This record gives sequence, C-alpha cells and structure tokens, in this order.
Amino acid sequence: MIYSMTGFGKSSLYLKDTQYIIELKSLNSKQADVFMRLPAPMKELEVSLRKVVIDQLSRGKIELLIHSSSSDDNGGFSINVEALEKYKNELAKIDIPAGDMLGALLRLPNVVVQEESTLTEGEVALLHQALIAACDDLSTFRRKEGESLEVDLSQRIKSILSHKEAVMQLAPKRIDRLRARMVENLNAIKGELEINAERLEQELIFYIEKLDVSEEFVRLQAHCEYFEQLMQEESPMKGKKLNFISQEMGREINTLGSKANDAEIQKHVVQMKDELEKIKEQVLNIL
Repeated sequence: MIYSMTGFGKSSLYLKDTQYIIELKSLNSKQADVFMRLPAPMKELEVSLRKVVIDQLSRGKIELLIHSSSSDDNGGFSINVEALEKYKNELAKIDIPAGDMLGALLRLPNVVVQEESTLTEGEVALLHQALIAACDDLSTFRRKEGESLEVDLSQRIKSILSHKEAVMQLAPKRIDRLRARMVENLNAIKGELEINAERLEQELIFYIEKLDVSEEFVRLQAHCEYFEQLMQEESPMKGKKLNFISQEMGREINTLGSKANDAEIQKHVVQMKDELEKIKEQVLNIL
C-alpha cells in the first residue's frame, strides 16, 4: 500500500457559538513544509497546530486554512468609558461643533478597545480533535491517490521486466554474431599477419566477457521484485526507499545499454529508460 503526498481534507467544529471550517491541502515535498492561515483567536496556537499536522501527515507541502462562518474573526469591541469621559471633558474646553464631537472621540487612542478572544483548554482540545479529523480525511484522499499510483507503477515495472526478458533472448545471439564477425575480419587479414590461434581464442573470450550482462539481468530483476514488494508493505512511509530503488534500477539499465552493442537490444533499453523516467516522476509524489 502506498500513499500519495497530494490530498485534501476538511472538518469543522463549533467554538463560542461560531462554526470554524478546517481545510488542509497537500502537495509533494522532501520534508514537512506547513503554511497556515488562522483566525485571530488561534494565532497563539500556531506551534501546537503545526505539530499536530506534522505528526499526522509526516511530510509534504501542506497548507492549513481555518476560517469561521462569521465575518468577524477578531473578537468584539468595547468602549473605554473612563478614557472617553476624560477626553470629552478636555475637548469641552475647545470650541468643537457637537456633530463632530463623537467622531473625534472615537478616533482617540484607547477609546475603542478590541476584546481579545482566547480559547480555553477544553476548546483547544476540541480544535486539535477537529484538526486530526481533517488530517484523517486528507490521509484517506492520499490512500486513494496512492492506489492509482500503485497500479500505474506496477504496470511500468512489468513493462521493464518484459523488455528485460526480450534482451535476455537477444543477448546470446549478439555474442555469436560478434564472435563470427571478429573471426571473419581476422581471416580477411590472415595472409598479411601471423595469428596465434590460441592467443586469439583467449582474447575473444576476454572481450566477450566484458559484454556479458548476466549480472545486470539478475540485479535488475531483484530491484524490480523489491520495488513491487515494498509497495505492498503496510508502512505508509516508503517514497524515499522507492526513489532509491529506482535509481539502482537506472544503473543496471544504463549498464545494459553501454554493453549492448546491438541495435535491437538498444531499442529495448530505450523503452526501459522511458518507463523508468515515468516511475521516477511518480515516486516523487509518494509519501
């Protein structure tokens, strides 16, 4: 089972007769990168909310948005009556039209006071529970996306193995053709040079051994099988491991290409490289 890093989650809760909507969006990232937009009463909870998100979602470029159904996220306002009376008494000494008096008073410092709205411990606990519910919703989305990724990756692994089998069928014939061509070329100049048949056979064996790809076949097969096995494991955190395995697969495929010395084999190697590049692109989005 694999999980995508792409996802969306949502939940809601009521605090102080106000409904808050929690939305989470996630994209791929090498580590946890959390961006938040919070209403004023929750600004001081940024550290604890960030910890909840990282604990639940592990990694990804994550956006947390909490907004209320009310247009007022900043708490209420009150009038500082004592300050207002003092200002009023002072302004009474100045000839100011009565119609402008109220506006002038309300603009003076400390007359209109914003009330801080803080959450109780119980309300913070409810907020954390709602955030975890949104994370669970996003994780469900990630799992569904992961199922689609798994199908696609599995098909591409099978394609690579199919091309590998084709190369295995072509490889022995390639060696026979190379050997025959080299002997033919040497026979063409045999009248001009003295050739030691025993030494020639040794050199042919040495050269052909350099082109042997049996070890690459074995390692590529093992990497592909391990890739499939890892996708089936229950642990959700496997994107980095799959990325590492895909790099190892690339090394074996590149070696096959460098040793190919055959047009038909090169065609299969190109197809394997194409499938592997698509695998690497997909793996970057796996948790």
